[in-house]
Amino acid sequence: MSNPLLISSSLPQFTDITPDLVNPTITELLAHNRAAIQTLAQQTTPTWQSLPASLEELDDNLSKAWSIVSHLNAVTNSPAWRDAYNGCLAQISAYYTELGQNADLYQRYQTLADQADFRQLSTAQQQTINNALRDFRLSGVALPTEKKQRFAAIEERLSAICAKFADNLLDATQAWHKALSTDELVGIPDANRGLLAQLAQQRGLTGHIVTLDAPAYLAVMMYADDRPLRETLYTAYCTRASELSNDGKFDNSALMEEILALRYEQAQLLGYQHYAELSLVPKMASSVEVVMQFLQQLATRAKPAAEKDLAELRAFAATLGIDDLQPWDSSYVSEKLKQQKHNLSQETLRAYFPAPKVINGLFAIVEKLYGINIQAKETNVWADGVTYYEIREHGQMIASFYLDPYARANKRGGAWMSNCRARRQLADGSTQLPIAFLTCNFTPPVGTQPALLTHDEVTTLFHEFGHGLHHMLTEIDISAVGGIHGVSWDAVELPSQFMEHWCWEEQALNDMTAHIDNQQPLPTELLDSLLAAKNFQSGLQTLRQLEFALFDMRIHSQAPLTSAGMQREIDQVRAEVSVMPPPSFNRFQHGFSHIFAGGYAAGYYSYKWAEVLSSDAFSRFEAEGIFNRATGQAFRDHILAKGGSEPALALFTAFRGREPSIDALLRHSGLEVTPA
Repeated sequence: MSNPLLISSSLPQFTDITPDLVNPTITELLAHNRAAIQTLAQQTTPTWQSLPASLEELDDNLSKAWSIVSHLNAVTNSPAWRDAYNGCLAQISAYYTELGQNADLYQRYQTLADQADFRQLSTAQQQTINNALRDFRLSGVALPTEKKQRFAAIEERLSAICAKFADNLLDATQAWHKALSTDELVGIPDANRGLLAQLAQQRGLTGHIVTLDAPAYLAVMMYADDRPLRETLYTAYCTRASELSNDGKFDNSALMEEILALRYEQAQLLGYQHYAELSLVPKMASSVEVVMQFLQQLATRAKPAAEKDLAELRAFAATLGIDDLQPWDSSYVSEKLKQQKHNLSQETLRAYFPAPKVINGLFAIVEKLYGINIQAKETNVWADGVTYYEIREHGQMIASFYLDPYARANKRGGAWMSNCRARRQLADGSTQLPIAFLTCNFTPPVGTQPALLTHDEVTTLFHEFGHGLHHMLTEIDISAVGGIHGVSWDAVELPSQFMEHWCWEEQALNDMTAHIDNQQPLPTELLDSLLAAKNFQSGLQTLRQLEFALFDMRIHSQAPLTSAGMQREIDQVRAEVSVMPPPSFNRFQHGFSHIFAGGYAAGYYSYKWAEVLSSDAFSRFEAEGIFNRATGQAFRDHILAKGGSEPALALFTAFRGREPSIDALLRHSGLEVTPA
């Protein structure tokens, strides 16, 4: 029987892929690749075909298998999957470090770059070779043997402890729940109560429980009238994976210290002052100073608005009998204030956003913009509620994706797009089509009713689909610079944030709303309320993002800190930019998986940096029509199709006709300075 983990041109048969297949498959692939690379590294007159193209094929075979393993570990997490995944991390890390430190291979690439006919190669081919040379240097290829070995050991250790950080966070989240009394349910809407009852049933319990998974957590924090309950839940949530919860069983403190220390050591080995300097080498931003200046500039713009937001929130809280507004009151009071001020409640809105209608509306929007067609197809999937779709153009399939939208037990929190398969030209001249995994954690359907999404969940879906389009609509046949690959990390959020803008447009909302009872689209008065509330408390929200970005950049641009030092650093950042610092027991950083277990270390600023690009890009649609087919085609041609084959700034400038401006972001965020 063939190995279901080794997919070729067919789709993966997920129900046949078991954890016991992982280690032997990955071990075999690595051995095969190593033998092939040894031969590739010895050639004297390398060509595009004999070196980068051959290496890409080896990498693609490994990536296709490992992406499935990574995905199933994230969405069907179990002890067996966790062991299988973690058991191969060291092998994978060692392999890629070896590859990056292969001096013979580096020399062959340098020979290619130095050849007279290098300029005859396509832009994408040249970019691939230049990126490879840069990455060899960043992998320590030029280090003496002893330092190379230390660099490799650091890489291997980092891959293990970053995964452990994520495991601790998931375990700490899953380990906590609280049974709710009838009194504690007061204020929570029926739809949310249904979810809390469903969570109890799933654990074999009666009544209602609240967990620390986002849909349940938000249901209580936004609606529960019981203030002590909100405080209890807030405390549990913001101390996850720290020394203050689960008797320290899942405490990430030591891991955070080691991660920072190893990153710092790695940067020093390569001759950089600190990790932030190393992290910025492949990014758009030119220096730590430029990033800090950008963040401080935004903070200066946002702080007066945030102070006004907070004053309004405190005044309104007093009318509810809350004279000392605390962080566990913020979501609750905000929701009540939004209802009063804008006649808008997330629950009222939710009835207009059944998930099937939203998903079909999203597809209708991108079909109008890009001339594509999206259709669901039956295939083998890993869980109930997962759907597979094909994207076609002129009747021809060009890409496909899996959508896994709902929260469930043993599924990592958050939302993300990941690569199942990359677009590339195969040895026989045919094209391997891209496939994406799109994962969210929305409030699931309750009973026979379809899932009803909040507007925030709708924007999350559009965001992740924007990443998916970047991956799937690429026209570059080299996987290293196609889709999201090779894109500067601080520009990779451009297509995702860009898609969010359609969630605020009347024409688009008509495509994605239908009341659960009468199928009517969002009425004008609710639309007006939604738009009026668009920048509700945007000052506070902007400062919160800047707080995280500044903390990330500061802890990575100095000598490694202890856990206590990190706490002091985040306290200092809050003292400078926050208008409502959280209580001293808050351990946000212990769950900051973006920087400790994801790719955003010394790069969290990218969300705001890319928001400048996405807002400015959308302003062209505002001027020319949000469904202007020609404008959509231009965005597709210059941004989505080109992937990382050219520098991000060059692609943006080609689309916009000029370099980016911050004005559109300030306007869209309600932060622009109005003339006196």
